[in-house]
Amino acid sequence: MLTTELTIRVRVIAIIAEQAVLDISEVRPEMSLEELGIDSLGLVESIFAIEEAFDISVPFNANEPDKNEFDISSVAAIIGAVEGLVARSK
Repeated sequence: MLTTELTIRVRVIAIIAEQAVLDISEVRPEMSLEELGIDSLGLVESIFAIEEAFDISVPFNANEPDKNEFDISSVAAIIGAVEGLVARSK
């Protein structure tokens, strides 16, 4: 895994863990936000934190979270989506 990918992974997991009020070690890639106890407000706050941390714009509509190009189905999906956005922003 490249250093950039590892850094993105660690930072995204840290953001999600903070929103879930969990230790980073409790957040696994296969987990959904629902499993982590993150509600819709926590999701929006996570998206804002991700945008700020990586200086990217996440294509996300809070009114229709299931109809987005930004996959929020699992922690791993979010990491992959952020990696893609970061790569495109360079």
